[in-house]
Amino acid sequence: MTKVSPAFEDAMREIVSVSADVCFASNQFPRYRIGPGNQILDEAKKYPRGPSLKEVVEKETAQLVEQYKRLSVRDLASKFDKNLAFATKLSNEAAHRKVASLEGHVLLKKLRDALEVLKGRLAGRDKEDVEKAISMVETLAVKLTQKEGELVQEKYEVKKLANFLKLTSENAKKLVSQERSFACAEIESARAVVQRIGEALEEQERDSQTSAKQEVQGLLEEVQQGRRIKMLHQPSKVMDMEHELRDLRIQIQEKSTISIKLQKQLEFRKRAENKKFCIYELNGLVSLGSFLRIQPCSDAAEEPSKCSIQWYRLPTEGSRREIISGATKPIYAPEPFDVGRFLEVDIISNGQKVSLTTAGAISPAPGLDNHVEILLRKPNTEFNVVITQMNGRNYSSKSMHLFQLGKTRMKLSRGWITKARESYSSSMQICGFRGGGNSAAKLLFWQARKGQSFILLFESELDRNAAIMLARRCGLHCSVMLAGPEDHAFM
Repeated sequence: MTKVSPAFEDAMREIVSVSADVCFASNQFPRYRIGPGNQILDEAKKYPRGPSLKEVVEKETAQLVEQYKRLSVRDLASKFDKNLAFATKLSNEAAHRKVASLEGHVLLKKLRDALEVLKGRLAGRDKEDVEKAISMVETLAVKLTQKEGELVQEKYEVKKLANFLKLTSENAKKLVSQERSFACAEIESARAVVQRIGEALEEQERDSQTSAKQEVQGLLEEVQQGRRIKMLHQPSKVMDMEHELRDLRIQIQEKSTISIKLQKQLEFRKRAENKKFCIYELNGLVSLGSFLRIQPCSDAAEEPSKCSIQWYRLPTEGSRREIISGATKPIYAPEPFDVGRFLEVDIISNGQKVSLTTAGAISPAPGLDNHVEILLRKPNTEFNVVITQMNGRNYSSKSMHLFQLGKTRMKLSRGWITKARESYSSSMQICGFRGGGNSAAKLLFWQARKGQSFILLFESELDRNAAIMLARRCGLHCSVMLAGPEDHAFM
């Protein structure tokens, strides 16, 4: 260390002191070290240096450019306002740095002047040290000048960016106000349109009400005019004609009643005359669900079971008879196809032919149609049956089977064993049993396919007739007409 003489201490007291108003940029004086060639080098800082102001500005500008198309006008205006405030802050910081830089120049100048004064008073090695210090101060002044140049450039860029952001913010605000004015104008226009539409609807409603009232008033006037014309146009004659028509109706009704009575009396007389000469007669109800039986009414008559018998259907119009194939027994149970028709039977005994006809057309069973309509609503209908014959042979087992009628097929089974299962087809036949017997009204003939037929015994006459009607209705849905043997020719 160089020893300072008392004379040097007196010279230091004469150096002008530094002003106390100096404001330094940092809390401590920067540390330097002398490198090769007496160059002053800054010591490396212990903490990493952040991005420069220029990099921050470039990054923000790039983000603004990328988000320009995605941000709305209001968001852009808000973003520009924030960037403008940030730029203003940076500008203020630059101003503070400029003040600090000016104070640094003043301090360095005062320090150099003091060192110059000290140099003139020292000699030898101390003078060399002072010269080195002066060179270091000059180097610091140069670096400070460079820093000032960089600060001026950054200030210029910041000021330019601030002006750009300010201009952009003003443009954004103008655009926002313009869009707001456009939106207000469109809203007002929409309101005006809605108001005009409402007024038009109200006017149309008023016009419709007015026109309706006018039409009703016109109709009332026409009705009143018609009544007036009717009253003026010979009212007494009209009333006389109405009375005459009423009397004619009463006379026609009385004559028709008398005619019906006469027809009944003639029919009774014909039956009485026929009974004198007829040796057979038909017994039983002429309705669906019952059966007709041929009985002899004379001692000379042969037993019907030993005669040749054939049943026929008589159509409501015409005289051609329809043969009922297989109906060759003294007992016959009408089926749904016979409803509304007369039945006739030919009996050949000892070479003589006797024909018997039912007293009236076969009447339907009460409640059968409603019962069938209820069954049609179900997807499948099941009946308990007993097989009496299968393929023309008697069936020995009398066990209960399940006869199922569906929308597209029919099935006969017992438990998991299936006797027959066929879809509706033209080869299928179904009708009432025509072989006679006291249970004929409960028997049904079903030909599932060619070579497979069954005679089924139902629990009641209603179930048997309902099964026939239901099968025929389901067959019609499948475009198939189900009937008995040789009945297709008459349908």
